[in-house]
Amino acid sequence: MKPTDFSYYLSDFLTGYLAGQRNLSTNTIKSYRDTFVFLLQYIRDQHGLSPEKVTIKQVDKSLIEEFLQWLEITRSNSIPTRNQRLAAVHAFFRYLQSQKPEYLFHSQKILSIPLKKAHKPVVGFLSEGAMKKVLSMPDVSKPSGRRDLALLSTLYDTGARVQELVDLTVRDVRLESPAVVSIMGKGRKARHVPIMEQTCKILASYIKEQHLTSPEKLKYPLFFNKQGVKLTRQGITYILKKYAVTDETEIITPHTIRHYGERYKMASNFI
Repeated sequence: MKPTDFSYYLSDFLTGYLAGQRNLSTNTIKSYRDTFVFLLQYIRDQHGLSPEKVTIKQVDKSLIEEFLQWLEITRSNSIPTRNQRLAAVHAFFRYLQSQKPEYLFHSQKILSIPLKKAHKPVVGFLSEGAMKKVLSMPDVSKPSGRRDLALLSTLYDTGARVQELVDLTVRDVRLESPAVVSIMGKGRKARHVPIMEQTCKILASYIKEQHLTSPEKLKYPLFFNKQGVKLTRQGITYILKKYAVTDETEIITPHTIRHYGERYKMASNFI
């Protein structure tokens, strides 16, 4: 069967354009791919059209609007998730209009579909006492406790997202003055975050203890488990749960620690 124009350009978009030209992260590309998995599923189940027969002309504005409604009603997606899916569709049709000028108007009609407004939840902040308690809880008489203290201090001091913390390598940490942690954020954009003296001391001790000081270890993950494998998002969340403050009014999550660190730069008082 001859491939359709939609299958050709969607394949090039996902496998070539996003990684090769946009240099997007693996997680972002996966999110875009999942959007089109759901879109093709919707077209198959609701319109009786198998994925290999879908053409660009069939994926028009009205179909995308129906798809978004299906996501919200049938799949119970939240507005932010719905908007994330629409952003992926928009990205594809921005790419398409540059590849196929004859579909410029077709693409622009889809690009005119607006994102939905949603109320942003307020991210809570930890109290000074709660943050002090969190950073005092790791058992520093054990290697795992010293690692956890280094991880918590880095998370707090840099304001890193969990995935950014997962992806840190030894080479991303500069301990010489001025001490910084280089973080690769969304869209492959790097930022260099100064860290405070006490965090620097904790990281220096941790790196030395883990024998990560030699040049060949620069590409090693900064935080890893007993098997030497870098921690996952779930692994970091598990660590945080171990040190959750037993106060129902203060919930410890990566976000609350991150936002606390952004609000208060007083780590030396707490460690």
